[in-house]
Amino acid sequence: MLKRFFLVLLTLIMAVASMIVAAKDSPGDNVISFDEPYILMLSIGVIVFLFIPPLAMSFFDNSVIRIISGIYQCLIVLTFLGLIPIGFLIPNGVLTIIVAILGAAVSISSVVVTFMIEKM
Repeated sequence: MLKRFFLVLLTLIMAVASMIVAAKDSPGDNVISFDEPYILMLSIGVIVFLFIPPLAMSFFDNSVIRIISGIYQCLIVLTFLGLIPIGFLIPNGVLTIIVAILGAAVSISSVVVTFMIEKM
């Protein structure tokens, strides 16, 4: 239970870090940047809000809840994997790519741990 919670929490931290890194390297006017801190904080708040369900579901050992949580986390994996090619479009986006790869790796490990059946 605690492994699942901490992996989801680490995935949340990686998602917020990727948002901050992407905001640092923002190339245009229509993207999130440090020039508009209110919008950046609002975006981070939305990310935290979207991570509340998997964080709450990580405390339960019911197989149905674990499957729902794993599917939800698979969507998070897809967003990290989608951020990797976007990092190639950002000037100086190497750090964005690295954070996206790390986030995808942490998120994939979180999905694997969520789907693992523990023997009692």
